[in-house]
Amino acid sequence: MTRIYTRTGDAGETGLIGGRRVPKDHARVEAYGALDELNSALGAARAFLQDQEIGALLEGIQRDLFALGAEVAAPGDAPNVPHATAAQVEALEQEIDHFDGALSPLRAFILPGGNPAGSLLHLARTVNRRAERRLIALGRSEAVNPEIVRYLNRLSDLLFVLARTVNQRGGMSETAWQRDG
Repeated sequence: MTRIYTRTGDAGETGLIGGRRVPKDHARVEAYGALDELNSALGAARAFLQDQEIGALLEGIQRDLFALGAEVAAPGDAPNVPHATAAQVEALEQEIDHFDGALSPLRAFILPGGNPAGSLLHLARTVNRRAERRLIALGRSEAVNPEIVRYLNRLSDLLFVLARTVNQRGGMSETAWQRDG
């Protein structure tokens, strides 16, 4: 029987792809951990989605995020690890344009919320931003593929547009933020 636990992390270290051991709070582990958290947040949003078009798009993004996480977990140029590309960023831009074109123009900041799927997409957007910050922090000390940063930057925009789309398609109105007093 194969066990899920290995006990190799009991001393506070983990192994990267390629075998290097680092502390579990290493900047690289923080970065791919945030990508994993984002992937899980998208999975939670998908669980509440009724929209098959957006669900299929999010599943593809989850697959991308899994590969991005592997790239971040592989310092250097580990073999058999996919790398983020400009084409992936361009694909996100096309999706943003597609969905944003059907939305009413923004005239104010909106409060995150709406139906469960829309709310979870707003939450995923904030997790995405954290992952982006963790990746930038890693890039201060180690090489990071700039296409991953570009991908996450576009993905946060797409998640915002998708949250608005899901809420609109679900009949939810947006609540504008207004400064009190």
